[in-house]
Amino acid sequence: MQFVSESQKKHKCDCEFYSMSDNKVGRQWFGRLLDHFTLRQALVNAGILTYCLALFLLFDFLYSSLTVGADARSPRVADAVYDHGLAANFDGNDFWGEVRYRLVTNSLGFKDGSVREVPLKSDVRRILLIGDSFAEGIGMNFEDSFAGQLYRAGQQLSQKIEFLNAGVVSYSPSIYYKKIKRLIESGLQFDEVVVLSDTSDVTDEATSYFCIDDDPRYRAYCTSAEGSMQPAAAIPTKRDFFIDRFVVTNRLRIYIKRSIQSFLGNRRKSINSDHDRIGWTIPGLDIGNSYQPLGADGGIARSLQNMRALSDLLAARRIPLTIVVYPWAQQIAQGDRDSQQVSLWRDFCFGRCKAFINLFPVFFAAADADRNWYEHLYILGDDHFSVDGNRLMFRELAKHLL
Repeated sequence: MQFVSESQKKHKCDCEFYSMSDNKVGRQWFGRLLDHFTLRQALVNAGILTYCLALFLLFDFLYSSLTVGADARSPRVADAVYDHGLAANFDGNDFWGEVRYRLVTNSLGFKDGSVREVPLKSDVRRILLIGDSFAEGIGMNFEDSFAGQLYRAGQQLSQKIEFLNAGVVSYSPSIYYKKIKRLIESGLQFDEVVVLSDTSDVTDEATSYFCIDDDPRYRAYCTSAEGSMQPAAAIPTKRDFFIDRFVVTNRLRIYIKRSIQSFLGNRRKSINSDHDRIGWTIPGLDIGNSYQPLGADGGIARSLQNMRALSDLLAARRIPLTIVVYPWAQQIAQGDRDSQQVSLWRDFCFGRCKAFINLFPVFFAAADADRNWYEHLYILGDDHFSVDGNRLMFRELAKHLL
């Protein structure tokens, strides 16, 4: 028989009393919490939330409408000589995918930081940049692009260098040659040309811009659908009311969407097997009919022919040529370190170029050091360089051009 002292009995009773008291207090607190969430209170909370959301959307609409830009023209124009370009002296908004962004051009129709008159002749050294959408810096402000950063850095030198950015989306060697030839004929003077050759250039040369080609073999493929065959007028901009009038809401939506995509890793996984527009660099890959009518080999041959024409044009005027190559995200993901894109233009530059700048090793090194390289260097779901990717381009190009 176990003996229980009076003190133990009292302690047990006290514990039971406090336990019962705690339970009673907990039930009272929980009851008050339930009372708080009555149907009426829920409706009031929903009303407040709806009111706040409506105010947010209203202010977003007003802000977006006020910043829509005074220039109602389309910034993109057709051109009979080099197929397409940017409208001169434009200051307004353009659209790229889901994004509305400010686009400004100078008197030459080059993307710039402000609308300004660019004289044909200059006392300072000039470097002309040309390439496709990567060089244009599509989807972002000029100041965030590597071209904009080069321009700013060049202006800060004691002996200034003026960088002019002639790059436009979907340019390729046929247009590089034709546009630079037209600029020279117009009297524009520059001291060096830097061609930022994109891996998709061969694809464009295999499939497009036949109407502007001087070679009758290629001109035979000309169709009325090409930009050079259109009236010399603006190319209509496809506008989206939501993107245009709810800029802040749309940016928030894109941020959430890309955060989810990054978390799930779907786009990161897809670039491991995505060969769209870069398939020609992968030996033995079945590319089907995606490079018609010339095929991949025909696209390579035409690219070389037009780049030779550009090289000869510049050499005759003692203007140095530099070619830059850089990787797509897909090429990094698929380990295309010694890409055919690199060897093609490295071999071409022998005896023709002032310099050949290969940025594949730089981007691969950055990817090796950062497991989240794709999210940091490229725009998720877009594959153009992000602001950080443009910053890396600037740092490396500055070593050679400044």
